[in-house]
Amino acid sequence: MAKTLTEMAAEIVAAQASHAVMASDDMVGALKKTFEALKNIKTIEEGGPEAEAPPVDPKKSIQRNYIINLEDGKKYKQLTARTLAKFGLTPAEYRKKWGFSPRQPLAAKSLSAKRRKTAKALGLGEKLQLARKAKAAAKAKAAAKPKPAKKAKAAPKKKKKKKAVRKKKKA
Repeated sequence: MAKTLTEMAAEIVAAQASHAVMASDDMVGALKKTFEALKNIKTIEEGGPEAEAPPVDPKKSIQRNYIINLEDGKKYKQLTARTLAKFGLTPAEYRKKWGFSPRQPLAAKSLSAKRRKTAKALGLGEKLQLARKAKAAAKAKAAAKPKPAKKAKAAPKKKKKKKAVRKKKKA
């Protein structure tokens, strides 16, 4: 029969008390602390809500100089696809799982600001708009051209299979 969490906590504290002098208040505190730790471990093993709880609030995970990975609690300048692949996620899946918008950069705010400043200095936004306009104009021009009529295809001819001819053996 499996032991309850209370029994396991009591055994752990009793083992501690046998090796070190503990006051009764210390024992009670150690028992509560041990019971809570065992309860959290059990919840995580069973895949309960404790296992999915992020280390910080997702809205507060993107800071000025770092972003906290909500999967492992570590700080990064940027969450790359390679980093997220360790947890079996793509950046899009990560954003969806933790409630970020699809366009939210998974990078520190300072890094995003630096990239934005560089892109504006290079005029990338203007170049992108010009490329989009050219593409739309080409698409409109192609749609305006009449399409040539397609010829009906002839049915493919069936090939005759050759019969294998066997030579008779002389006995």
